[in-house]
Amino acid sequence: MTLNTDEKDFRLPRDVVPTRYELTIAPDLGAATFVGHERINLDVSSETRSIVCNAKELQISRATLNWPDDSNHRVGLEISFNEDLERVTFSAPRQILPGSYILECEFAGILNDKLCGFYRSTFRDEAGEEQVIATTQFESTDARRAFPCWDEPDRKAVFAVTLEVNADLLAISNGAEFRSTELPDGKCRLEFTETIPMSTYLVAFVVGPLEATDVVDVDGIPLRVVHTAGKERLTSFALEAGAHALGFYAKYFDQPYPGDKLDLVAIPDFAFGAMENLGCVTFREAALLTDPATSSRDELERVAGVVEHELAHMWFGDLVTMGWWEGIWLNEAFATFMEMLCVDAFRPSWDRWVGFAPSREAALAVDGVHSTRPIEYPVGPPKEAEGMFDLLTYEKGCGVLRMLEQHIGADVFRDGVRTYLKAHAYGNTVTNDLWNALEDASGAPVRDVMNTFILQGGHPLVSLHGDALSQQPFSFGPPPPGVESSIGDVWNVPIAVRALPAAGGSGAPVRHLVLGPEPTRIDEAHQGLAVLNAGGWGVFRVGYENEHRLALAEHLPELTPLERANLLSDTWATTLAGLNGLREFIVLASRLGLEPDPAPWASVGSALVLANRIALPEDEAAVHEAAAALLGPTYRNLGFDAASEEGDRTPSLRSLAINLMGTVGADAGVRNEAARRFDASPIGGGSGPAIPADIESATLAVVAQLVRPGDYDALLERYRSASTPQEEMRSLGALASFPDVDLCLRTFDLALTEVRTQNGFSVIAALLANRVGNQAVWTRITETWDIILERFPKNAPPRILDSLPALCADVDFARGAIAFLKDHPLASGPRRVAQSAERLNVNVAFAARERPGLADSLRAAGTHSVG
Repeated sequence: MTLNTDEKDFRLPRDVVPTRYELTIAPDLGAATFVGHERINLDVSSETRSIVCNAKELQISRATLNWPDDSNHRVGLEISFNEDLERVTFSAPRQILPGSYILECEFAGILNDKLCGFYRSTFRDEAGEEQVIATTQFESTDARRAFPCWDEPDRKAVFAVTLEVNADLLAISNGAEFRSTELPDGKCRLEFTETIPMSTYLVAFVVGPLEATDVVDVDGIPLRVVHTAGKERLTSFALEAGAHALGFYAKYFDQPYPGDKLDLVAIPDFAFGAMENLGCVTFREAALLTDPATSSRDELERVAGVVEHELAHMWFGDLVTMGWWEGIWLNEAFATFMEMLCVDAFRPSWDRWVGFAPSREAALAVDGVHSTRPIEYPVGPPKEAEGMFDLLTYEKGCGVLRMLEQHIGADVFRDGVRTYLKAHAYGNTVTNDLWNALEDASGAPVRDVMNTFILQGGHPLVSLHGDALSQQPFSFGPPPPGVESSIGDVWNVPIAVRALPAAGGSGAPVRHLVLGPEPTRIDEAHQGLAVLNAGGWGVFRVGYENEHRLALAEHLPELTPLERANLLSDTWATTLAGLNGLREFIVLASRLGLEPDPAPWASVGSALVLANRIALPEDEAAVHEAAAALLGPTYRNLGFDAASEEGDRTPSLRSLAINLMGTVGADAGVRNEAARRFDASPIGGGSGPAIPADIESATLAVVAQLVRPGDYDALLERYRSASTPQEEMRSLGALASFPDVDLCLRTFDLALTEVRTQNGFSVIAALLANRVGNQAVWTRITETWDIILERFPKNAPPRILDSLPALCADVDFARGAIAFLKDHPLASGPRRVAQSAERLNVNVAFAARERPGLADSLRAAGTHSVG
């Protein structure tokens, strides 16, 4: 394993290995403190005087070393700390010889409010009283905040957890509770079964005034959802999705679930979407609790996806774990890949792989800037791994795995994964271990292909000229001054090619090939109207000559939805890169007509939103006309109301059409209808029906454009009284969308005060994308920079800055924003910030090219529309 700094500077000594922890924790929720005791079984491989492990923000006392075969032989240890390295050293009075020992110590700490380590989460109960939960979030390296430990992923050990808590509280951990003992002080001691050998970042314990659903038995595994009081009505869907996932994965992996029970735990304050702690998976509430009767199809898909993503980790991540943090990409990419497979089996009508197209496109948008990164890169200190929790790890990584699966065959891929899991169960691996298993299963040069996609940044542009395929690195433009490009040079590209059938013909069968550095000719049967990236699974851009592209546009019904989505997204990417003009993209988009799937429309929406951002006042009418020409037919076909027997993906398309027509398009009819429905609904104070969940976010976004007196306060009250997490998030999104500077700044202040920290930063990100208020919001961000850094989790500021590309309308303002970030570098996620800054420059360059002829380019939509 190659590391980018000296191992001894960040890796613990290897001469002492933990094998088992007996861990007792007693939290005091009122005082926000905890005390603990632990016994750690150790194997010492070489003579030493000291034992070094991790600890942070802990007070440690009464440390001793015992010999297991002689319990009376106990040696007191001296305790010293290295705060910079987050280590504690236990020093013995004499040499510790090779053998087995037991380290015991007592410790104490605080329940922090930083959403990491052992921390506090609060909520108000049905009587309005504040209640406190103590919960954990240890990934990547915050178990050391809760107990002294070897906080590295390959230091796997068995954990036997005991919690001492007030009798009226629910306490859970990774294992099943097997004994409860009443203590003299009225508290209860709860003991939990031992875990499998696992990494410290997967340990979990949650204590608080919580409730659990009845157990659902899934092939002998008890499954529950744990939640705050009054929310059991929101648990049925997660239980259904969880039960499906347990059965699906046990069959797919040909390996039983590695725990003895499974709790899905909804936490009111949570920095991420969810965390895959074995047997005790924690979630933010909006990712777990939902009412199917009042949730949109997209919201249900989100809950199902998060549940099934985390449960995939029980095998891929928990049972088999990466050896060091550079391997976290495979954990997360593979869980995302399995999530797609599992949700696709759970609800086939959702067409989950087609729905993944916009997510993959978002990853490729980052991957096209020179400050991208390889999916896997050497990681030294664990903090360097923080930058891996991004679109490149999850979405691009998932796309690359899907490309490989489709290239070698789904059954072969599954068989290789089964071999990998069986060979490395309870252990740690590196990426090549998976490639070895897949090569053995397929006989294909998996490593040669995959290494070009994961060990270098970027992706290729595959072009067809005549009958010759060739590749070149894709980028949105030249590297910014002083930036060394991370985009690679050449890839081994798995490509599927097919030709559309001639009149009355059946078309040529799909041909699979691997394109290397030299051009490759396609055979005569695939010449003519060839479709590169047939099926749509390749992680690369396709560059068609304009005549070929327009010819394909005349045969869109003969392409799959994913192929159509790729045709639009690849053309939009090459438009942003300046390889073709906006007019060419608009002409292509105009051929969509009544395209029934939302995925191909995603790039059209991106183009219209960006055109609207850069439009001068005299160009705004052309923007509205383009939106009407492109989306008007779809809106008129679908309207606001769902029809019986329509497809499961149609509601998403309806929502998109309403949103774009009413916001970018400023369509009076859409705005009037949205306002009428809002006023009649309970949100607007009416006695009429609620706005259907599938179109509520779009309707609220359109109503916000009107900036009518009272609407903002009505939505603020709706946020404060929301009955589900989804209603709360829809309301927050609407509050951030009002095109009014004063209201934007009012929402900004709410994000820094009233809104939970887990959501506040995403509200600020939405405000930074607000076309009217974003410059004022950016100024406020710079004025409150230190407050933002203090208030939000460390992963939040880079995520706020994901919206930086929206500041593209004024080149001088954009340059000032980039200069501020150079003067105020972030310790966490600096590469992500650089990517956002470069994407802002891409948008600025697009504006400089396209603004002079913007109106003419946009009016091509009306000239060429087939609606």
